[in-house]
Amino acid sequence: MLTMTNNDLTQTIIGKAIDVHRALGLLESAYRECLFYELKQSGLLVEKEKPIPIIYKDVELEYGYRLDLLIENRIVVELKSVDVINEVHVAQTLTYMKLGGYNTGLLINFHVTLLKNGIKRLVL
Repeated sequence: MLTMTNNDLTQTIIGKAIDVHRALGLLESAYRECLFYELKQSGLLVEKEKPIPIIYKDVELEYGYRLDLLIENRIVVELKSVDVINEVHVAQTLTYMKLGGYNTGLLINFHVTLLKNGIKRLVL
């Protein structure tokens, strides 16, 4: 696969998320599994539930955070199925991005009628 820009990658991710959203009405974990499958089928490198360690006083703690999806080692995808995305969801995604050293993220809320209204693109 040709090297894609972050914009190209986020467009692909959003397109696949829309496909999954149209087909399902499920829980967040089901959306994650289906989107993971769709992105893998597209030939992208996708990691699911990727651990992000916490560094505290120069010590790496084994259990930190887990990204829902990491695409091509550079795009963080955090999935929700909630009535409203609020600032804590944005802060959570930004924290994952900062801790992992990733500059682009997508916060996707599947609990909307039209998925484009549930997508927030974040850049550090």
